[in-house]
Amino acid sequence: MGDIRNKSFSILLLLLLLFGLSRFTVLGKVHVRIVNKLGSGRIMNVHYQSHDDDLGFHAIPDGLEMEWKFSVNIWSTTMFYCDVQWDNSNWHHFVAYSDSYEWDSNICQTECSWLISKEGQLFVYDQEFRNWDLIPFQD
Repeated sequence: MGDIRNKSFSILLLLLLLFGLSRFTVLGKVHVRIVNKLGSGRIMNVHYQSHDDDLGFHAIPDGLEMEWKFSVNIWSTTMFYCDVQWDNSNWHHFVAYSDSYEWDSNICQTECSWLISKEGQLFVYDQEFRNWDLIPFQD
């Protein structure tokens, strides 16, 4: 009886590992970019981080962007979040990428493009429908 349980557990573990690796292979690298469209020469301050990596604070001049790439982990727990601030505003928070977050996964598959408009609103580019969607900050 113990041998059957061990074999069943080994098979289950192997299937989970193969599923995770196949998902990783399919998704590969994710490219994230954040564009400053505040206008009037306003600088946008940004802090990017994940549970494992802190990409630090950056000042993005008006009309320019910051980007980075990373690989999705096999446990479907990859998450990068950002805090943005400009002029004398409060810091605004949003999730820049998550493979397990509660959003439509078609919005941000391999390319995650974010834009802060001149009105200070957050937009994400929807890869499936090829349009910019207004997303509320998570303050």
